[in-house]
Amino acid sequence: MSSVETRAKPIERVGRKLEGRVALVTGGTRGIGAAICRSLASQGGTIAAAYGSNRQKAEEFLGELRRSEVEASTHQANVGFAEDCERIVREVIERHGRLDILVNNAGITIDKTVLRMSDADWDNVISVNLSGAFYMSKPALEHMIERGSGRIVNISSVIGQMGNIGQANYAAAKSGLFGLTMTMAREATHALARSGKLDPDGLGVTVNTVAPGFIETDMLAHVPDKVLDKIKGQIPVQRLGRPDEVARVVHFLCADASAYITGQVWAVNGGLDM
Repeated sequence: MSSVETRAKPIERVGRKLEGRVALVTGGTRGIGAAICRSLASQGGTIAAAYGSNRQKAEEFLGELRRSEVEASTHQANVGFAEDCERIVREVIERHGRLDILVNNAGITIDKTVLRMSDADWDNVISVNLSGAFYMSKPALEHMIERGSGRIVNISSVIGQMGNIGQANYAAAKSGLFGLTMTMAREATHALARSGKLDPDGLGVTVNTVAPGFIETDMLAHVPDKVLDKIKGQIPVQRLGRPDEVARVVHFLCADASAYITGQVWAVNGGLDM
């Protein structure tokens, strides 16, 4: 299966919806995260891409952004640790002067059936995929509420909506993002109202979730072709999704004009779950 991980041509500026906005994307140097960074950059956004361990890949991606004249930076962190998350939010604000957008995209899989899954298998996936979103959102949300505007987008999964054999930890973490999203959305508007910053004509602070289906990335690279063919057969549009198709929804939710959309789950799954 081909993977949509790199793009040879420069990132084309196609709009100005995010001009002057600073976006921090976790897991932002590959796959869906990289596509999100490119999409936000195509609308004029400044990009801060966080990554876990592959420094070479991060440097290559940073070079791609800068060759396209995108103001950008990369930040190494393990989002499963609150201290790392607080540090990179602080780094981004110090480097770029503000933080307008947070996309919680970092995620891992350790697939085993419940009866074979160890406590560590469970804890590691929950720590990165769910706790990481909380750890990142807490300092970001504080900054956004203080400024009176901001966008948080959590990247969940169709697996969080449907479940999947061998992915109890992943499904639990991704479905947990739904409750986290709705709660933070309510708390953000409540905090703005208490501080007198809930302007009917303002940008506000919104929190939403995008739930991709099966997308062509390295996460599916190990799946045999026969299994992929079976998966495609269950999807009404009869194909896997592309990272750009997820990124398009994210940049829509991050725009100023999306101020009336909060606490929602946006599915991008080819009709697999409806």
